[in-house]
Amino acid sequence: MTTLEQVKALRQRIGDDVIGQPDVIDKILIGLLTDGNVLLEGLPGLAKTRAVKSLAKHLDSKLSRIQFTPDLLPADVTGTEIYQPEATEKFIFQPGPIFSNLVLADEINRAPAKVQSALLEAMEERQVSVAGKTHKMEPLFMVLATQNPIEQEGTYPLPEAQLDRFVIKINITYPDQASEISIVKLVREESKGTTELESAIPQQVIFDARKEINDIKVSDAAANYIADLVNGTRYPEKLNEQLGKWLSYGASPRASIGLDRCARAVAWLNGRDYVTPDDIRFIVHDVLRHRIILSYEANVARMNADKVIDELLKVIPVP
Repeated sequence: MTTLEQVKALRQRIGDDVIGQPDVIDKILIGLLTDGNVLLEGLPGLAKTRAVKSLAKHLDSKLSRIQFTPDLLPADVTGTEIYQPEATEKFIFQPGPIFSNLVLADEINRAPAKVQSALLEAMEERQVSVAGKTHKMEPLFMVLATQNPIEQEGTYPLPEAQLDRFVIKINITYPDQASEISIVKLVREESKGTTELESAIPQQVIFDARKEINDIKVSDAAANYIADLVNGTRYPEKLNEQLGKWLSYGASPRASIGLDRCARAVAWLNGRDYVTPDDIRFIVHDVLRHRIILSYEANVARMNADKVIDELLKVIPVP
């Protein structure tokens, strides 16, 4: 099997576990293929955690789960040094749950800022510094954080600096009725314990896929389209007066980098060696929605980030 066929097989296996969310599965894989971190936002019970566990089950990888709570400490995430007099009479570093291939940061907005910031170095630099020593993360490393959009009591909104470190933010919605029936049947079958687990897909497949994605061609026209979209969030008044009223702050250069990487991954998954405007438009909402800050006027008009991005796509010409 080719690398692409193996990744598609991984997508199919996850799809068998997580019914009615094909778009979510595709975008989690895009985050993995671009060596990025993913933020999943959705109401309780919409298979956010299940999707992450399914990825870990079918990919040869270690999964650790951190349940974020208000009393969590940074050392509970990164690990700490422990004195062991019986063995070596030295401090030994005890790694925290961040040292894994896939890290599920469940309800990340329930922990205070100090704990949330403990993830920053690991997410961006792929290392953790404890007691003056640097500890490297695994070659395959990805943070998948979840949050509930409606429950605000006892939560701490993620700082913009940390949001910017997620390559994409995926909004998860309700499945359709047919999928709902299939979900109930799937859980019923799982409760019988008769499901056989296929052999996991090796990590090397992901590393090989990343090399192939790096070779995907991006034309000057596609690169300019990416730049136009990101710059449109920074200077919306140049596009039209309404957008200028809705946007307070635009996206950082990380958005341009992320959009380029994700568009190449989309093209690769579609079996092409070049990026088209449709590849960019497919992933642009997920790359930008958590990187733009809306104005008071936008909130009054009940505009959300996705609607603003829709307007942006209407006024920026497609190459």
